[in-house]
Amino acid sequence: MNTVTKLSVNINKFATLRNSRGGNNPDVVKAAKDAQLFGADGVTVHPRPDERHIRYSDVREIKKIITTEFNIEGNCTEQKFTDLVLETRPHQVTLVPDALDQLTSNHGWNTIEHKTYLQEMISIFKNAGIRVSIFVDPVTEMVEGAAATGTDRIELYTEAYAAHFATDKHKAVAPYVAAAEKAKELGLGLNAGHDLDLDNLQFFKQQISWLDEVSIGHAIVCDALYLGFQNTIQMYKRQLL
Repeated sequence: MNTVTKLSVNINKFATLRNSRGGNNPDVVKAAKDAQLFGADGVTVHPRPDERHIRYSDVREIKKIITTEFNIEGNCTEQKFTDLVLETRPHQVTLVPDALDQLTSNHGWNTIEHKTYLQEMISIFKNAGIRVSIFVDPVTEMVEGAAATGTDRIELYTEAYAAHFATDKHKAVAPYVAAAEKAKELGLGLNAGHDLDLDNLQFFKQQISWLDEVSIGHAIVCDALYLGFQNTIQMYKRQLL
């Protein structure tokens, strides 16, 4: 069965560019509006404690204009983040085990070691009516551990796939297929993200046809510099057919 895979556009890089000069250019809220207007199925933001790109105030303003799905990523060990999610009530919260000073996400949860903690946090968000996804590496034991936490979905961390795609794409995707099959067996929804782009996205989707959602930001913004934001979003959506 081929699932219609949604494209959620991460707009953090718009905020990075804005913050580099001060002011409000580019307008992050307009970027969220336009992403949806141009065909994105959702908008993703990943506020960090130092607000070096998306600010907490941005999240509140973006929530007001969402017409598709709103996904907030972040580390729930920060009370400030948890409070923001409960205040804005996105459609989905994606829990990522980032360190406070981390440049970008680089690993998934150890769902076995942190089972009790994740169970507690996931129940808080689910009780507020928010769908929960947790970031995991493509390891079947971690997927099994995720199922035990009560999460609705997992998001497969795809950096390793992207890094080895050009060398041997079948070998690169194999652990992801195994993890995805385990997730399907356990009744978990399935998202994916990190370093997916126009070169490697279509093959990933072809191998895991039941993928629910991909969240892509850096590559979309880079491509949009040359191809235009609207055209780029449509190009990425075609990779998911």
